[in-house]
Amino acid sequence: MAQSDTTPAGGPVRIDAWVWAVRLLKTRSEAATACRAGHVKINGESVKPSQQVVPGDRVRVWAHHREVDVEVTATVRKRVGAAVAARCYVDHTPPPPPREAFVRLPQRERGAGRPTKKERRQLDRLRGRG
Repeated sequence: MAQSDTTPAGGPVRIDAWVWAVRLLKTRSEAATACRAGHVKINGESVKPSQQVVPGDRVRVWAHHREVDVEVTATVRKRVGAAVAARCYVDHTPPPPPREAFVRLPQRERGAGRPTKKERRQLDRLRGRG
């Protein structure tokens, strides 16, 4: 009998394999590296790649300049499709801040030419260089 992709009765699975299998990170080696760097936490504690994860655990992953907070509902050993992966966890990640919350850098109007010496000094003061 072949081993199922989903472990029976939600048995324990390595955290690096689970994070990769549910598509939170792109490769298994990237998942292991993130664990070693402390970017993967189970129930608030940094873990090694070999740490076991079971249903009910809360997993936080820092990847691609954002943090993902999920609760494990099912464990899988092998990479699965996106639809199946979405059923393996409940996403508790807060929504990203609105685009208006980010500060935009001032830009010169198109066709304004090079900045004058006075404008360069003002820019340097604004950037903290002068």
